[in-house]
Amino acid sequence: MKRLVILGGGYGGLRIIERILSPDLPDDVFVTLVDRMPFHGLKTEYYALAAGTEPEMAVRVAFPSDPRLTIKYGEVAGVNLDEQIVNFDNGDTLSYDWLVLALGCEDRYHDIPGAEEFTNSIQTMAATRNTYAAINNLNPYSMVTIVGGGLSGVELASELRESRADLNIRIVDRGESILSPFSKKLQEYASQWFIEHDVQLVSMANVNRVEPGVVYNHNEPVESDVIVWTAGIQANRIVRGLPIETDNIGRAKLNAYHQVPNYPNVYVVGDCASLPYAPSAQTAELQGEQIALMLKKDMKGEEYPASLPVIKHKGMFGSLGKKEGFGVLGKVSLVGQMPRVIKSGILWMYKKHLG
Repeated sequence: MKRLVILGGGYGGLRIIERILSPDLPDDVFVTLVDRMPFHGLKTEYYALAAGTEPEMAVRVAFPSDPRLTIKYGEVAGVNLDEQIVNFDNGDTLSYDWLVLALGCEDRYHDIPGAEEFTNSIQTMAATRNTYAAINNLNPYSMVTIVGGGLSGVELASELRESRADLNIRIVDRGESILSPFSKKLQEYASQWFIEHDVQLVSMANVNRVEPGVVYNHNEPVESDVIVWTAGIQANRIVRGLPIETDNIGRAKLNAYHQVPNYPNVYVVGDCASLPYAPSAQTAELQGEQIALMLKKDMKGEEYPASLPVIKHKGMFGSLGKKEGFGVLGKVSLVGQMPRVIKSGILWMYKKHLG
């Protein structure tokens, strides 16, 4: 018997499982998924859960049910790459022949004092539940400060504006404009949306410390009733702690086949992998498809292809509340209702496991 162990049931891990559990899977291979939750959480939609516009059931997807798949719930404490063992915080261990690290990302606090201790997060389901409670227990006219004007911060702020019209909301960002990775057209459209919906935009910020209820921007105190941190990510702590080469945010550097160079039976997918693309669910899924291909070749003893095809993204979409959005399709920038409809359609298909 040989065992494939996948740590993390997120977008990349789930895509690998879907592709691996095909009729040509060798009979002597067993697949084990390890996750802390009994379902796949739609992390790209956690902003809606935090804002109170979607119930938790709307951001859950059941794991695949297959006799060849075993699911183990638990918190991973570490991985011994030399002995090929996964260690759990309760003392359990799990051996593997092939390992996929699909553990996702964590907030990156940039060594800013108080940022981790005194801000809320939407990186995990548990953290998002706490953020939902903190925001939706606020009295009218309270202030919510969102640190970080990237996709997560923008979607949270816009959804929160529709959920709680009584709250004061501000986005604090270090760039000249929110959504800095996107085109000028999309930046301006989103900025105008926030102006029209009375959301304060603070640009060229330098958050240098956080205290309970206070964000210090250029050493000036900005008082807030709730502070939400969406200002950067880093690889999961398990990957950051491995004796492997990583980039500046702890993501594993890989060879051309998505393997850890000194451990070719270990693959890394998604936000834990150092790739020349922006971290996203789509990136994780496309990379996951290639990893599934390589794993099947490993299992069957087949030769690797000379190279893997370049990962090609189909587009990227974001929302501004439930009715408007923005996105990129090929080289075309889209704004208004259409990109919001497209995003909703993609989410619907994903929930139905249509890819």
